[in-house]
Amino acid sequence: MRPPILLVGVAAVFFAGANAAMRVAHLGVQQGYAPDQPIHFSHKLHAGDNQIACLYCHYGARSSRHAGIPSPSVCMNCHAMMDKQTVEIERIKEAVQVERPLFEWIKVHNLPDFVQFNHSQHVVSGVACQRCHGPVETMERVEQFAPLTMGWCLECHREHAGVPNHPLRRAAMHLSGPAIAAASGLNCVSCHY
Repeated sequence: MRPPILLVGVAAVFFAGANAAMRVAHLGVQQGYAPDQPIHFSHKLHAGDNQIACLYCHYGARSSRHAGIPSPSVCMNCHAMMDKQTVEIERIKEAVQVERPLFEWIKVHNLPDFVQFNHSQHVVSGVACQRCHGPVETMERVEQFAPLTMGWCLECHREHAGVPNHPLRRAAMHLSGPAIAAASGLNCVSCHY
């Protein structure tokens, strides 16, 4: 006996919807995600045209898991000396004067809670910010460039572990077996702890 066409159609729609919901719910697989932020900030202008290094504003990336959002006072290091002021810059100046956080920024690069990512380990190992974040210096509004999936990360770790003079490879050279995997970031506990 063949199932009724309506039942097959309902099942197909259900599974297609469930698959789409699973993809949306899977944080990290949001390439192109570029939310509106509470203040317009052009990375193209700052990192591209003015060539301000990523680590000047996101200095936490050198020593912390988190790159961090620059405080308004970091913005004012440059903007306090500029003649041209915009409405956005005036909002930053006001935040500095009343000593309050600037605004609630919307996180662009989201990973699942069970993934532990450490910016400092990558920065110290010589991984360029653009490797994960893409050509930020060309972006008016930052968007998620890479898929940030486990497979994507492992591909990079394998690639760098095989580079003779790369810090990950040097760290693993005197090790053997599972210790090589841990040193090169190929062990599960490197990211899931």
